[in-house]
Amino acid sequence: MVQKKKKTPYLDRDVSWMFFNRRILQEACRPHVPLLERMSFLGIYSNNLDEFFRVRVASQSRIAEYAEKSAAKESEHAKKLIKQISRLNARYVKEYGEAIANITEELRKENIFLLSDTEISPEQKEFIYSFYKSKLSGAVIPIWFSTVKSLDFGNDENIYLAVKVGKGENARVFDYAFLELPVGLCGRFVRLPNQGEKRYLMYLDDVIRCCLPLVFEGLGYTHFEAYTYKFTRDAEMEIDNDANSGTLQKILKGVKSRKHGEPLRVLYDASMPKDLLKRVLNKLDVDKNDTVMAGGRYQNHKDFMRFPDCDRTDLKYPVWAPIVRKSLDGPDSLLQKIQQKDRFIHVPYHSFDSFIRVLQEAAVSKQVTGIKITLYRLAKESKVVKALIAAARNGKKVTVVIELLARFDEASNVNWSKKMQDAGIRVIFGVEGLKVHSKITHIEMKTGPDIACISTGNFHEGNARMYTDCMLMTASPRLVKDVNAVFDFIERPYTPIKFKELLVSPNEMKNKFCALIRDEIKNKKAGKPAYIKIKINHITDPVMVEKLYEASQAGVDIDLVVRGNCSLVTDVPDVSENIRINAIIDRYLEHSRIFVFAAGGTEKVFIGSADWMPRNLDHRVEVITPVYDPDIKEEMKRVVEYGLKDTQQGRIVDGTGDNDFHALIGDEKPFRSQEALYNYYVAKNEKEE
Repeated sequence: MVQKKKKTPYLDRDVSWMFFNRRILQEACRPHVPLLERMSFLGIYSNNLDEFFRVRVASQSRIAEYAEKSAAKESEHAKKLIKQISRLNARYVKEYGEAIANITEELRKENIFLLSDTEISPEQKEFIYSFYKSKLSGAVIPIWFSTVKSLDFGNDENIYLAVKVGKGENARVFDYAFLELPVGLCGRFVRLPNQGEKRYLMYLDDVIRCCLPLVFEGLGYTHFEAYTYKFTRDAEMEIDNDANSGTLQKILKGVKSRKHGEPLRVLYDASMPKDLLKRVLNKLDVDKNDTVMAGGRYQNHKDFMRFPDCDRTDLKYPVWAPIVRKSLDGPDSLLQKIQQKDRFIHVPYHSFDSFIRVLQEAAVSKQVTGIKITLYRLAKESKVVKALIAAARNGKKVTVVIELLARFDEASNVNWSKKMQDAGIRVIFGVEGLKVHSKITHIEMKTGPDIACISTGNFHEGNARMYTDCMLMTASPRLVKDVNAVFDFIERPYTPIKFKELLVSPNEMKNKFCALIRDEIKNKKAGKPAYIKIKINHITDPVMVEKLYEASQAGVDIDLVVRGNCSLVTDVPDVSENIRINAIIDRYLEHSRIFVFAAGGTEKVFIGSADWMPRNLDHRVEVITPVYDPDIKEEMKRVVEYGLKDTQQGRIVDGTGDNDFHALIGDEKPFRSQEALYNYYVAKNEKEE
């Protein structure tokens, strides 16, 4: 669905998101990708789709259903958008089913067998019964449909079996129940004993099907049928706005309310009998705007992300060990090294431990008097938080700005907040009405200049193993002063603060980016070098889309690496002929935001936390920093250039959703940016002192 905005094309972000998720599905279908990694991409696709329905489709459903007459246009657009999403989803479901079938067959060729309950041998059935009695007995308890008014107490992250049971050989009267699969107890896949080189697994769904006589033991049933279903709830939280409620209480109430969001998507086994399906849908209380879709025997394939490797590491990507930069290693003080020269790391190619070491040194060093940091998402056993707690106990003045509204991590962030408060850390819960999404750290020193760390991604050890992010560590007084001013702004958001170096939203970031684009247009008209090269996650802000079209119309070359949502439509005559977009799906999730402007021949390079979406530019506290160190500027430009050159993992983004792969010319070899970057960093590290 392409809307017309100011007579230029604009692709709706949610349709664009469907195109993005399809790129992940495509990766699961590519023969050169290791087989177990293809399974993981299937899981990522499924998990993404769940969250998309829980959040984005939920929002559109509310607009479609509850909009007032004054918002009739918005309501009608939401209804059309939901239909478009449903059509795309129906198309992709078929591709997804084919991918699962193909990968399952490929697994069999590798002697890895996913058995159903009808394929097992007597010996395997005996093992399954024993497994049930030792691991699952008491954890699988059916609930009769007739005894509940609705299924509003169910958890939409789980999978359910709808069960039909009867008595006697020719049962005509049946009872109906449902039960939740105890995935959290034993995982989704159960390993059966190997037989020589052959590995055998079963879905937990089929293990329970096989054991239904044990589940209903003693009740006289002899006929058993079971079919999976899964539902997705509206995940938008209704935060209590009572002025007397503290922020923590509001968030906790919101997390609790999420469990009772309305179901808006139901997936079920297409072979489920009508009498059983009717009971499921009645208890879920779906309506005409909700998606009800028949699927395969198994639902909720996000568990493919944790598919057992069956001791076949040869079917996974080879290990790329994170590089500990020599310049950030050794016995010398990292704080002093940063004071001497700007440093950077690019995770997961470089080890995140270098940043952990900076925090740990700051926690212990008598030269450090205070630490300030923004936290958006945190690892379960966060070394970052442990260093901050140690710093507080060592008498440092520690301030943590933690974002309680980090979606799906709210409860975890509340728990960490309490632990930090107990340790004497001053915890600030962001800004009312603005998410604090910036990734910044300020370290106050007794001697020498203070230090700042500015990152494109979260200070999160887990993310740093999977997401590509860049971090600048600097003692530049101009940058450090602005970073400190951001913390002042967070504490006093209505106090006018001017940032001389940083681009900060919601203050002046959008205006400054627009000014940079206008400068490129002026330089192009003046015959000076003019180009824009950007690596980013999402571009959906209408103002920024329009400015890029304006630059393209002026002849400015625009090359973009955009991972996800992209509202730009390329190749439109007299509008976007000078815009090219590449999208990379590979072993790491592309997450860094890097901006390069020709600036008439004196290039300007920026990195930071913000995508070009309305939420980032207008409704969040985001930080973009200029990069001044010439060596680091070259490194950031290299990351963008490699992304633009990627012909192996890159897809052409043009607004159609085709996600075409790049055509190679002659004997041209495909270029894989992530592999090239890793090899470059390995070679460079060997030369570092």
